[in-house]
Amino acid sequence: MSQRYFEDLKAGDRFKSGTYKVTEEQIVSFAREFDPQPFHLDPAVARQTMFKGLIASGWHTAAITMRLFVQTLNFAEGAIGLGVDELRWPNAVRPGDVLQVETEIVDLRESRSKPSHGIVR
Repeated sequence: MSQRYFEDLKAGDRFKSGTYKVTEEQIVSFAREFDPQPFHLDPAVARQTMFKGLIASGWHTAAITMRLFVQTLNFAEGAIGLGVDELRWPNAVRPGDVLQVETEIVDLRESRSKPSHGIVR
């Protein structure tokens, strides 16, 4: 896939990523280092929680989302996130779940402080 530049994008453009299958090993490994809660670490303990089984950390799913986003849009000079307008975890992600990212360009503008940079929402 060729690299994308700000000028290549327009409001309304839609992109769909490839898929990513989440494994139990990845869930536990991420949780050990970054989000050590029982329902992310131990399947037996997780079965006794409100989730009734092991689930991925929301931050783990956010990291996977970023990876899929970057791979799909392939910005020529990389992408710097100014922030996330809304971040919600409506459903638990479990071992074996397959994730995919769908992105829509809502708005584009030149940066006011750095006119050589673009801002994409």
